[in-house]
Amino acid sequence: MSAQSTLGIAAYLDPTTCPNIRPALAAMSPLTRELHNSIDEHARDEHTAWLHPTQHTIQRDLLGSPNVIAWQEAKAAFLIAGGGAWSELPHLYARYGTPAAAMLIAQLRALESATCALVTDTGMQALALIGDVLLTPGSHGILMRQLYNKTKTFFEWSAKRVGARITFVDDGDYDAIRAAVAPETKFLVTETFTNPLMRAQDIPALRALLPAGAHLVVDSTIATPWAFKEPLLSRGATIVTGSLTKALSGTDTVMGGYVATDNTDIGNAIMDLLAMRGGILDEERCSRVTSALATSREVHALRCESATKIAAFLAKHPAIERVFHPSRPDHPDADVIARDYTRLGSIVSFRARGLDERAHRHLADVLVSTIVPRYALSFDGLTTKVNHHKVVSEYFTPPEQLAKLGIDRLIRLGIGTESTDDIIACLNWALHHHASTTADELEAWRTGREAALALG
Repeated sequence: MSAQSTLGIAAYLDPTTCPNIRPALAAMSPLTRELHNSIDEHARDEHTAWLHPTQHTIQRDLLGSPNVIAWQEAKAAFLIAGGGAWSELPHLYARYGTPAAAMLIAQLRALESATCALVTDTGMQALALIGDVLLTPGSHGILMRQLYNKTKTFFEWSAKRVGARITFVDDGDYDAIRAAVAPETKFLVTETFTNPLMRAQDIPALRALLPAGAHLVVDSTIATPWAFKEPLLSRGATIVTGSLTKALSGTDTVMGGYVATDNTDIGNAIMDLLAMRGGILDEERCSRVTSALATSREVHALRCESATKIAAFLAKHPAIERVFHPSRPDHPDADVIARDYTRLGSIVSFRARGLDERAHRHLADVLVSTIVPRYALSFDGLTTKVNHHKVVSEYFTPPEQLAKLGIDRLIRLGIGTESTDDIIACLNWALHHHASTTADELEAWRTGREAALALG
């Protein structure tokens, strides 16, 4: 038996003296031994020094300062070499990234053909980080009006806070963009496809309108990276962002966002801010998104095909005034879509003939009573979702402003994975029977549905 194992812990508790040999784990309390032995066993199984007996942890045992110094030097090398963003560094602390984040980042870089990428806890976090990096005192940015409301609000609020300026222009109005560009213009932010009108952006045309050095930021959440014949970053976009909550995970069970770019200065600046402020996508959700990517591409393709068929059905329905989907021949961006896009999105919006805003709201509620379309806010999950656009997205917007923007009296469908014919059957029933279905009948249906599902 070694001398070390014969020394009890009591020999180390006198502050005036201490044995030369290290205290042995074998001599420590059962609580301490069990904890550290199980942690070591887990490390041997996983080949990574996690700090938990069974789970991955937000940090790991770095075995001393040399490994931290090596990490810091690697970060410096990224910043100097400009070959990527330090979001790709090995796991040091979960606020900076995790092994699962590194795996997801690698997949996102491949999807976007990007030099660097980073992942965030929500899509809005990704856009907010972009805004905080690009908005500087005295700068100017251009935003398309059909951007997500909260994106517009954040950029507008942030510009006022730092002393920058924002100009809003209508999607597709290239003359307005040209007139808005100024010497201090630093970026243009747009979305493709837009929600709810499903406008498509001409990326090379937008790039050509911006001064050298200005960033073209594209949110491709609805289109997805799979929608384009060529990657957006090769067509003129400098920063691409998107939600991981929607098509890329595809099951309504994960929330996240990402940023991809070939500009390593911007990528590292965003990563620096993310590391200081927080908002990285955690290990569990990164793993779930990475696992989902194995099938989400094909499932999204099926949703897009179904959406195209549903849009065609609605377009010929006598109760429908207008259908908004990139597959429609009357789409204002049809030429751009034919040239640049391979997928046409899973969102279909429509306006019913002769119905006011309140009647559209009622029609959406009647459609929900068929059970297959669920009333919900997002899209690209397993189930088809329906909502009345005014209620969920523009509740406080004056009616005259909605009409001016062309987004009044709209119902939005986020097509799910059900049979296309089943979705069409529910739509057709609602379009034929909404006028004869009373509000009291719908309330009774909701009450019965809550009871049947034991909703408390």
